Amino acid sequence: MRFKDSHTMAACYLSLITQAAVNNLAPLLLLTFRAQWGLTLEQLTLLTTLNFSVQLVVDLLSAKVVDKIGYRPCMLAAHVLAAAGLAGLAALPAIFGSAYAGLMAAVVLYAVGGGLIEVLVSPIVEACPTPRKEAAMSLLHSFYCWGHVAVVLLSTLFFRTVGVERWPVLACLWALLPLGNALLFLRVPIRSIAQGEKPLSIRGLMKQKVFWLLLAMMVCSGASEQGMSQWASAFAEAGLGMGKEIGDLAGPCAFALLMGTARALYSKSSGRLPLRAAMMGSAVLCIACYVTAAASANPVLALIGCALCGFSVGIFWPGTCSTAVAALPGGGTAMFALMALAGDLGCTAGPTVVGLAANAAGGRLAAGLSVGVAFPLLMLCAVALLGRRGKGGRAPQKA
Repeated sequence: MRFKDSHTMAACYLSLITQAAVNNLAPLLLLTFRAQWGLTLEQLTLLTTLNFSVQLVVDLLSAKVVDKIGYRPCMLAAHVLAAAGLAGLAALPAIFGSAYAGLMAAVVLYAVGGGLIEVLVSPIVEACPTPRKEAAMSLLHSFYCWGHVAVVLLSTLFFRTVGVERWPVLACLWALLPLGNALLFLRVPIRSIAQGEKPLSIRGLMKQKVFWLLLAMMVCSGASEQGMSQWASAFAEAGLGMGKEIGDLAGPCAFALLMGTARALYSKSSGRLPLRAAMMGSAVLCIACYVTAAASANPVLALIGCALCGFSVGIFWPGTCSTAVAALPGGGTAMFALMALAGDLGCTAGPTVVGLAANAAGGRLAAGLSVGVAFPLLMLCAVALLGRRGKGGRAPQKA
């Protein structure tokens, strides 16, 4: 079989579905871990923090080593490590003397894989010959959302038919996805994003004032998204008194479905809707969603706030990446790695701040979400500032 650029795109789509499994399978099991091994809320929070913290380190190292090693071997390693970590959730707690230590080891393995995937997929797709780069980037990142939905729906179906206590089997089944995609990455063509031009160095990027603003936007993107997403299931179960199945479907599943819808819609309308205007409107909606989820005494309204938050954050991440490509066309792999680093910093800060604030309020997740409203508020300010810089001719008004 002769592999084409379309197969490369498909492999990248599957990579983001793998990343969705890496980031969202364990959060569905947080309360199960708590019941099975007596873990505390702080320990559960640390699992999420560890995942994104390791991805932060990977992002930082990738900025210097990926171009030297090559995209293909790095992608292969990413998928093998992701598979090992997902299967490790099932095996390592029993192998290690401490179940919690085993969980942490598994998290480290799949976090390294997930971090590499996050750094590599965007430049690989950016290098593919596509007519509308903004649309391609938004469509690419929508597959993370579809993967999130698949993780929730298929896992919920498994829990209902097989039983929550058999979750280790489910973790091993999810590990088959990155193993299969690794085989695909052995054959598909992978183009260079440099296209014969010397990309900006890390030092060169750091000298660009607009780059620091873009990094701040990535931090806010990750924090706004994961601050709600990582705790949506637990909020629906513990905070709103719902059963696990309904909580998973009404919380993280609805969140991811609407986030993917927002990205797919922008992919279709990117030529007509200015990116900056769409991002500012999304930030306002996100603020309203956090306030609704945290303050509403009505469980239905609170869940609507959680779900609509997914739609509101949909274009934050891909929109910021598209803005960066337009503002710094010579950024290269280092730019994407540092952008991923900033995004993962937000992904670490968001759920961590929400979890710690909830713990300080006696375990009330609504109190944690009320603190999380700061993330979309800062995003709104950053996008507005970017627009003022654009009018001064120092940065583009839209990607």
